[in-house]
Amino acid sequence: MQQTTNSILMIRPINFRMNEQTAVNNYYQEALDLKNAEINKKAQFEFDTYVDKLRSHGIEVIVISDTDDFDTPDALFPNNWISFHEDGTVALYPMFAENRRHERREDILDVLEEKGFLIENVVDYTSAEEEEIFLEGTGSLLLDRVNKKAYCALSPRADEDLFIEFCEDFEYTPVIFTAYQTVLGKRKPIYHTNVMMCLAETFAVICLDTIDDKQERKNVIKHLKEDRKQIIEITENQVTHFAGNMLQVKGSNNERFLVMSQAAFDCLTPTQIQQITKHCKIISSSLETIETCGGGSARCMMAEIFLPKI
Repeated sequence: MQQTTNSILMIRPINFRMNEQTAVNNYYQEALDLKNAEINKKAQFEFDTYVDKLRSHGIEVIVISDTDDFDTPDALFPNNWISFHEDGTVALYPMFAENRRHERREDILDVLEEKGFLIENVVDYTSAEEEEIFLEGTGSLLLDRVNKKAYCALSPRADEDLFIEFCEDFEYTPVIFTAYQTVLGKRKPIYHTNVMMCLAETFAVICLDTIDDKQERKNVIKHLKEDRKQIIEITENQVTHFAGNMLQVKGSNNERFLVMSQAAFDCLTPTQIQQITKHCKIISSSLETIETCGGGSARCMMAEIFLPKI
């Protein structure tokens, strides 16, 4: 069982803009005073630069373009609707925003099979949408694939019962908590777990201050320590710069990298950078337009492929 992969799926945007349907509970999104076509053009440039950087470090990036079939402004965040597993299983997830449900495309699975990945089984949770129950992929689920634990911050986009069902199906131990951010003076649930926490092989980057319940916080720390992960703490302010939205990947010769946006890197302290680089190198890329309008960052744009190769 591996925690990191060399293969990443990314979806190139063709109609990116601020998605009004997700803005209701993603408090990181902001409108830009630009025409949508201009916003999409900037997002495409950021996307292409990011992909080039990943590939230059030997990371296999499979890029599939979004389509014009539906209005899918958030298509460049595929990790919310699909996850890939080492036994050849693909999981499909129920999405909060109606226009995001159109991001799920069977032809993407066909492309992966053409590229030699083996898909044995599809576990489909999407019917939960009919009951307004959601669990948004590895945005909601942080999977410790080696120790078979799944961390989940409950929110309108991460339902506890469905999370437990996922853990039973995939044989993970659930670690449940709620993470909060302050919005206009009130504490509100952070929409995705991967905004405040990143799980790597030998360390975790996490904002413990977002977990207001002391017992829940203690429990998360207990699990991370039990699995010998160094805890690298970030602040709530750093979370707003997407310092929690990072992903560890493998490059050429199995070299490990922690991938993040330039904004995330720029807000880290020298001590935090030192703590991370003891474990692996850092790759950062500017994602300013995507972060501002999309309210998501580097990790959200990558769906890790763990499927076996034929």
